Formats: sequence, C-alpha cells, structure tokens
Amino acid sequence: MLIKIAFILFAVSVLICAVLTAIVKKLALKSDFVSRPVKDRYNRSVVPLGGGIAIFTTIAGILSGGILAVKFLIVPGRLDRWLGDSVIIHTQGFIDKIPELIIVLVCMSCLFVLGLWDDKKRLGPWFKLAVQFVVAVIAAAAADIRVEMFIHNKIITTALSAFWIVLIINAFNFLDNMDGASAGIAVIACSLLFVAAALSGQIFIGAMTIIFVGALLGFLIFNFPPAKIFMGDAGSLVVGFITAVITLRTTYYQQQYGGPWYPVFMPLIVMAVPLYDFLSVTLLRISQGKSPFVGDTQHFSHRLRRRGLGDAQTVLTLYLATLVTGLGAVFLYQVDLTGAILIFVQTVMILAIIAILETTSPESKN
Repeated sequence: MLIKIAFILFAVSVLICAVLTAIVKKLALKSDFVSRPVKDRYNRSVVPLGGGIAIFTTIAGILSGGILAVKFLIVPGRLDRWLGDSVIIHTQGFIDKIPELIIVLVCMSCLFVLGLWDDKKRLGPWFKLAVQFVVAVIAAAAADIRVEMFIHNKIITTALSAFWIVLIINAFNFLDNMDGASAGIAVIACSLLFVAAALSGQIFIGAMTIIFVGALLGFLIFNFPPAKIFMGDAGSLVVGFITAVITLRTTYYQQQYGGPWYPVFMPLIVMAVPLYDFLSVTLLRISQGKSPFVGDTQHFSHRLRRRGLGDAQTVLTLYLATLVTGLGAVFLYQVDLTGAILIFVQTVMILAIIAILETTSPESKN
C-alpha cells in the first residue's frame, strides 16, 4: 500500500504541475510577465516567466492537502479500510511532524513571495540574501531542520544548518541560468536522496521528496531545451530551499545502530555539481572585481556552451555529471573506508574533467 500511495503522490504531482505550468505559461504571455534577452542573461528570445508559481502551488497544495487529510479523514478512521495498517501505523508520526511541516510551508511561502517580487521588480542582492538567512534560521531553529551528527549544541547546529540552506538556495538559483538545468539537476539529486531516505525507513521525508521530484518533472516538460517557460527566482529559491530541507532531514547515520559514519557526506557529494558551479562562478566574478550576485554568462553551463555544445547537450552533460557523482554517494552505505575515499576521489576527478572541458579552447575551424 505504501508503494501505491508513493506512486499516486508522484503521478498526481507530475500531472498537477504540468497542467498548472501550461496555464501559467499562457497567462504570463498575456500579462507580459516574461524574460527578455538582455546582456547578462542567456535566453535569446522572449520566454514567459511564472514556472515557479506552478512548482510552488503544486508542492504547497499537496502538502497542505496531506495535513487536512490526516486531520479530517485518517485520524477519524474514515479511510482505515482503504489505507490499511501499513499506512495507519505511521499516522501518529505524521501528526507529530505537522507543526514542523507548517513552518516549512511558511518559510517556503516567504521565499516564493521574495522570488516573485524579484522577478517583477529586480530586488537588490543583499536584501534577498538577508531574507534568505532569516528564513533559514527560522527553519533550522523552529522546524528543527538541522544537522546534528557529532554536534549537540543547538546554536552551532542552527548556524551551520542555516548557512547550508542559504548555500543550497543560491546554488540552485545560480543553476537557473540555462534551460532545464536547475530543475533537472534537482530531480536527479533529490531522487538519489530519496534512496537514502528509503534505506533509513523515513516514510514522510520520502513522501515529501516524491512530491517535490514529481512537481519538478511536471515543470521540466516545458523547461527542457528549448524552454517554453522559466521558473524565475520564485521557482529557484523554492527549489533550493526544499532541496536543502531534504538533505538536512534525511538520516544518513544512526549511531545507535552502528555502521559507517561517512554516509553523512552523501549530500555534499550529491550536490557536487551545483556547488562547483556556485563556487567557480563566484570566484570568477570576484577575481574580475564584480559582485558575485550580479548575473552574467560565466556559469559552468555557459562555459561548456561556448566550447561548441548545444543547449540540450550542455544540460545533459550537467545531468550525467550529477548522476555519476550522486550514484557514487549512494554506495557510501555499503563500502568500507577505502571505498569511501575512492568515491570522494572519483567525485573530484569528475569535477576536474569538467573543469578541463570548460577551460579548453575549441579547435579553430579551417
């Protein structure tokens, strides 16, 4: 029954987001809510914005619907016969998590409003960063979205977790620089994190991940090159936040059960490609005397594109790099320390190959 519910959640989220994206696309064109070609942006034609509205509405709608269903249908016993004992047994655990889930929804809503405002009015980068940190601290402290392995001081874990949340938010915001990049990489990364959640028996974080991945795939139908709609900051901030929440709430190491400790580095390896793009473009901008938060076409994907790859080839290269590093991370559960070191080395080598590809000048044409 749990597998059936997971499939239903996935299918519903894909369908809802695809339908909403199609609707938003038409409305965005009518209302002139579009991205126009400018010097610091990659798109070469007018493309409607608003994909983030579909992504946010799908995730928030299904999660809110889940809360209402538990409160008014499952708890009173109206669906016991249909759901079965395998689902009912987890009901109390979900009820206990509802306050935290509400806080996550509120934080996600704040970032969505911030991103939508920025899509329309172009806010300053430092204001956006300040709001992100406030939201991240609230999520870490109030919703307990914190990393606690080996550190038990709440102030320290809250600060570290808030920093991680903001880092991932901006990594996916930076990735939203080419058709299909941010959404596709988030799909791959979170699908791999779902494996970790399943191995740890985490029903609800697994369900949240399924909903998130489904919503992104529904949007990606319209966003894969050539994109027919962009998610905008309203989408990328939400995508980064939910991805960060999933990385922090997934259990990688349970001390009481023993086992290797190095799976705690799984999020870092899974996120290797987004973090590489964020760090490389940030260092490039700083070295050129520019603000790291001012957009340009120096991203990892742009640098690959200038080496002769097409848009679809470029984004597929990003997908494959993310998948290869992420698959290695999944095996951290099954290898010894030597195997873990080899997985880290493999990740570094993959990033090195990418660095070589993007920094080598294309052959001159005769």
